[in-house]
Amino acid sequence: MGPFRSDELVGRCPCEDGTVTGILVLAGTPIGDISDAPPRLAAELTGADVVAAEDTRRLRRLTQALGVQTTGRVVSYFEGNEAARTPELVEALVGGARVLLVTDAGMPSVSDPGYRLVAAAVEKDIKVTAVPGPSAVLTALALSGLPVDRFCFEGFLPRKAGERLSRLREVAEERRTLVYFEAPHRLDDTLAAMAEVFGTQRRAAVCRELTKTYEEVKRGPLGELAAWAAEGVRGEITVVVEGAPEKGAEELDAGELVRRVQVREEAGERRKEAIAAVAAEAGIPKRDVFDAVVAAKNAARSGP
Repeated sequence: MGPFRSDELVGRCPCEDGTVTGILVLAGTPIGDISDAPPRLAAELTGADVVAAEDTRRLRRLTQALGVQTTGRVVSYFEGNEAARTPELVEALVGGARVLLVTDAGMPSVSDPGYRLVAAAVEKDIKVTAVPGPSAVLTALALSGLPVDRFCFEGFLPRKAGERLSRLREVAEERRTLVYFEAPHRLDDTLAAMAEVFGTQRRAAVCRELTKTYEEVKRGPLGELAAWAAEGVRGEITVVVEGAPEKGAEELDAGELVRRVQVREEAGERRKEAIAAVAAEAGIPKRDVFDAVVAAKNAARSGP
């Protein structure tokens, strides 16, 4: 197969009234190793009328690494100006421009700018296409060693502890594998919260610096990973967490039964309802869960 040529790019779109609209191209960029750049990326960078980049300085480094130059207008498009700049880019698209959207790494709109622009372009019947590229979500999922047949991408968790716990409780019984992005300085708190809500024995994988020189995948129970992260972790982080076990598929000790009841109570359920729900999930009589809760309550009263 020969090199990709700029004349092979997906063309502009003729409308029914004879006018020609532009095209929005979402381009994936390397998440680490520059050699992972999709072949079409270089051609799109040189052929676009407008390049909207999350960080224009990083775009400059990318074009230098690829050995290409942008010939179109380069504008910044990041979280802080996304809402204001979207109408400007839509206007260019309506006028027939080829607009290329790139973020710092991975696919645009996946926890990055892009969704607003795509939605606005679709509303104007403007064609949207993509240059598929590396994805931290799928890369981490594949490397995790956890089930990949069904999964949920949850993006970044809230920064505030209470909001983070609430969000995790929403998916505490989700059976699909969960994928999260996280900042390195918040990783220890996030893993500790996951261990509290999901249980210390729930399997997970912390994927760090994917495709880069110091790539690392740390696998283990959430309790162990939380202790490991407490020492400090650097780099770009993706966390993959095993889904909740199938109802009745595990033997739960009394402590885990009590923890699950507490999670539901903290989420607003009455204790009686929480006990019934946990018993149904575990496939055991309600009386067993009730006895575990009472025993834990008595133990707390008696103290050490």
